[in-house]
Amino acid sequence: MTITASAVVMAAVAAPAQAGPTPTVAEVAAKAETPSMFDDAAGGESSADDPAIWRDPNDPAKSLVLGTAKVGGLRVYDLAAHEVQSLPAPNAPSAEDKPGRINNVDVIDGANLAIATDRGRDKLVIYSIDRSRAEGPVKDVTAEKSAPYIFSADQDEVNKQATAYGLASWKDKKTGRIYAVVTQETANQVALLELTKEADGDYGYRKIRTIGFPTTFTLPNGKTWTPCEDPGEQPYLEGMRVDPANGMLYAGQEDVGVWRLRADLTGEPTLIDKVRDFGVPYTQDPATGECTPGEDPGFGGDHLTADVEGITLLDRTGGGGYVVVSSQGDSTFAMYDRDPAKGTPFVKSFRVVAGKGAVDGADGTDSLDIVNQSFGSAYPHGLAVIQDAPDTPTVTGDDGEPREGSNYKYVDLGDLSTATGLSFR
Repeated sequence: MTITASAVVMAAVAAPAQAGPTPTVAEVAAKAETPSMFDDAAGGESSADDPAIWRDPNDPAKSLVLGTAKVGGLRVYDLAAHEVQSLPAPNAPSAEDKPGRINNVDVIDGANLAIATDRGRDKLVIYSIDRSRAEGPVKDVTAEKSAPYIFSADQDEVNKQATAYGLASWKDKKTGRIYAVVTQETANQVALLELTKEADGDYGYRKIRTIGFPTTFTLPNGKTWTPCEDPGEQPYLEGMRVDPANGMLYAGQEDVGVWRLRADLTGEPTLIDKVRDFGVPYTQDPATGECTPGEDPGFGGDHLTADVEGITLLDRTGGGGYVVVSSQGDSTFAMYDRDPAKGTPFVKSFRVVAGKGAVDGADGTDSLDIVNQSFGSAYPHGLAVIQDAPDTPTVTGDDGEPREGSNYKYVDLGDLSTATGLSFR
């Protein structure tokens, strides 16, 4: 099923944005950072992308942060931002095939499980989490025979890498079933999967349905518009999060904006905010794929600069809370009231700046995760973990050339509350 640019969508893009004062962006300092990864041969082609926080219910001070490292696999950190475990990405089936590439990861609350997309092999990888496990707290428990390709028909298609990319996963409180919504790199397709548990305790999954998001939009001036993409690509999605309280999925279409729709991928979606250059015409060089923008007609939003990247939820202890979206193009984060009855209005933007010592801020963030619960004395008010690329200062390799690093920043949620003037209690 392909979702069209329906009347529901048009209601969200019916009028140009009104000119007004630039909203103030709050600044919060990073408190700690993980070791840098390097996307080169010496660094194992590792690159930080997406974090997920696992809170130990028995001893919150022993909680963990999982961070994807792409070809470098999965990293596991403690609350001091020290690495405690490194899991490799799955091997390629043969020397001619693409290797595993762990792209996005989610922790399933109440299940001691984590789910990741393997962008290299077009599959999910499922991990169990046990802090007392002697060989390491995180273990791959994927049932390979029950882990089919998600978007590809065969290995030849997998090698073209239009594969599993973004991820949102959750446990249904009524049925106990675990689901994942997965996006496809370079395409507008999104798939709904359900985890299956094997007799030996390992996990596989089955596909329930696949839908396609809009790629062309009718503007208020009557013209049609498609975002500029590389030749052969569609406007695709990555950052997503499901609100288990109401079954709503928030999904970021990188060059379009943020959508809200049912997590079971039924019904019509609503575009709750658009990137600033939504509707801007352009001319594209067929040889290079480069786009030259024309005059801005004023149909874009005020808070997101493409790409729209990571999305997470910030729960308020009294109920409700915020949808937090990474505006990668200007290294800020936009916060929206997550109550659909209110229309998910914009509330505040913030950025992560340098902390004490050598801890720098977060730039060009791909993804983030936030948990509004106490983690003991280190983060008594809650924790936010935010990807940073490039990490600074730049490191020089043995050949004298600069190595561009990436890592994860830790932010005290109490500091974020103070910076934004918002109460999370």
